[in-house]
Amino acid sequence: MGLLDDLLGGLAGQPERTREAAPAGGGGGASSVLMALMPIVLSMLASRGGRGSALSPSGGGGLGDLLGQVLGGAVGGGGSAGAAGGLGSLLEQLQRAGFGAEASSWVGRGPNKPIPADAMTQIFGSGGIEEISRRAGVSEDDARRGLSELLPEVVDRMTPQGDVPDAGALSDSVDDLARRLGIR
Repeated sequence: MGLLDDLLGGLAGQPERTREAAPAGGGGGASSVLMALMPIVLSMLASRGGRGSALSPSGGGGLGDLLGQVLGGAVGGGGSAGAAGGLGSLLEQLQRAGFGAEASSWVGRGPNKPIPADAMTQIFGSGGIEEISRRAGVSEDDARRGLSELLPEVVDRMTPQGDVPDAGALSDSVDDLARRLGIR
């Protein structure tokens, strides 16, 4: 898968694969930014309309509510994305922001289309990017760059069959990846 495999390999003490293109920002600092953003991305994907996720320390609120906060409250328990949790809500927001083709490529079985870092502000809003960067402890520019790298890979990893899994399967996948990355 590339980026996630590199992060997983690095955490396990395995040598990173040789890659043709270095992560945004290059160097070792990029992987620390990506690791700082990973719990936030996983929590957004596992969010179930404010119920929290296994990644939120209190089991309710916290990072589990982040997707609703950064999408301006557009995420609720009863919307059409309810069955897909935060992933479905995120995909809907990407579609509304004009990045549906990119999001579809991440879910589908073909290659992932890249998304520009500046698109993150269109998707999450400037307040959302500010909140994400604050929670991750990174600059807003690093948050935008990191999200533009992480979202395609993580969504791709969470949708291995080429479609959005139900909330239970998604939660299991998020928990598994979080355990493998040592962030749970």
